Amino acid sequence: MNSKSILFKLVMCLGLLAWLNSSAQAQSERTKDFNNNGWYMYFGDHKLSNKWGLHTEVQWRRHNILKDPQQLLIRTGMNYDLTPSAMFTLGYGYIETHPYGDYPAPGTFPEHRIYQQLQLKNSVARVGLMHRYRLEQRWVRPAGAESSTYLNRARYMLKATLPLIGSTIDAGEPFLAAYDEIFVGFGNNIQRNIFDQNRAYAALGYKISDAATLELGYLNQIVQKANGVVFEHNHTLQVSLFYNLNFSQQ
Repeated sequence: MNSKSILFKLVMCLGLLAWLNSSAQAQSERTKDFNNNGWYMYFGDHKLSNKWGLHTEVQWRRHNILKDPQQLLIRTGMNYDLTPSAMFTLGYGYIETHPYGDYPAPGTFPEHRIYQQLQLKNSVARVGLMHRYRLEQRWVRPAGAESSTYLNRARYMLKATLPLIGSTIDAGEPFLAAYDEIFVGFGNNIQRNIFDQNRAYAALGYKISDAATLELGYLNQIVQKANGVVFEHNHTLQVSLFYNLNFSQQ
């Protein structure tokens, strides 16, 4: 074994030891904040023509399941169907966040957000799959601040649905749904939370009609605060109504 090989292995070992030490230190510095929340949500993708559509969305998010305010999210956008299984969306969202948990924000604060999104659908046997890629440009004004902070964030979601009756999900039939979504911050104003959050979700769904679907599920959300130390572990009841109208046929 030559000297270069020995040196390389030594450097790798030192690097591994340094990484393990920093990881253990970071783990010991973490503070966990456990919360029980409830999210009550409406989503609508409404066809306006063969290619164009309108996205509408309202989320009423509550802390302590229902008792206290957590967030109000209002989002809209224009959809464009690239293909029957690919849709692009350009939109805007307004978010109002309230103090909650053991490490609350100093006060209620607003956020304005622009987003670009690509949604792809396919299936494997009886399982329907949806991939959602989203970029967000965020203007967050912390409580008490006179100006907003600009932030960038990327998100990826993989959602699966499984019919419980037959091979497709038809009106009047139940189904299972699950997804995982990861959020990553990037850009000059990101502090210690490049990893922003992760959401893991499982639900029982029911297709009420061709236009309406209801899901009742559990969301496990892990959020890393900007200081990189506080990690929220949010157990969340999630109730979702999807109501899609087709105005192009009227």
